[in-house]
Amino acid sequence: MPLPMISRRLLVEGAGAALVASMLPIAARAAGAAIRVGMIPDAGATQVSVDEKRPLREYLASKTGYDVNLVIPTNYNATVEALGNGSLDFAYLGGLTYVQAHARYGVIPLVQRSSDRRFHSLFITQSDSAVRTLADLRGKNFAFGDTNSTSGHLMPYYYMQKSGIDPERDVKYRFTGNHPATAKAVEAGIVDAGAIDESVFHAMVDGKQIDGSKVRVFYTTPPFVDYVWVARKDLDAQQRQALAQAFLALKDPRDKTLLDILRGKEFVRADDAEYDTLRGVARKLSML
Repeated sequence: MPLPMISRRLLVEGAGAALVASMLPIAARAAGAAIRVGMIPDAGATQVSVDEKRPLREYLASKTGYDVNLVIPTNYNATVEALGNGSLDFAYLGGLTYVQAHARYGVIPLVQRSSDRRFHSLFITQSDSAVRTLADLRGKNFAFGDTNSTSGHLMPYYYMQKSGIDPERDVKYRFTGNHPATAKAVEAGIVDAGAIDESVFHAMVDGKQIDGSKVRVFYTTPPFVDYVWVARKDLDAQQRQALAQAFLALKDPRDKTLLDILRGKEFVRADDAEYDTLRGVARKLSML
């Protein structure tokens, strides 16, 4: 089925609105109720995605001493809005959704994977494609992920512009909604090329979710800061510290199962100032 074409500046809110509305703000929850932890659907918002993360939910509950409800909203913007209205206490955000949530609602950065300090977007195409450089994208069909994705839209769009390719005029692009959908669209030849989170791409190839012989990377962006775990601004400091320490305590290879779910090797403290460059890019592209 062809993927829909969507304007770059359109925020995908419709499907997420119902989910956010259904979440009960923490102020209205009974004492002792579970903390709610959200994760942007960078790898898809499916029941399978939630089930695969059950060991993470159980680990966070055991380390923090709180019951944990793990939620994957239907799109990136829904995750941001859930932090704003108090229906999520913590969330895993991309760099762009973080700066948006920080600007709108004052969310507090806690931790990030060490790899998030020097993250990359990958541009992929079919193995037998004539596309070898960004310049070769002119006139081609191209896939971004979610409109609010850092590695699936913002930074690829920015580096296309820097290379002399205007995505608004030089390519026919669409949004797939998440990274796995982009990889599948490229593998199937629905689009000529696409931009994807490097950790998702490698995990899909290693897990044989896509055939590594059918796709190849033809461009890797310069490094940028990306994903981060955050807390809503009025959350109790003790709860913030408990969640942060749970991530900081993860060690490879002892906690390989959990780290594989998180697509990382270790966690470090996050600092808002790290995102200043990304903020500048987001403003330049009217995404902030």
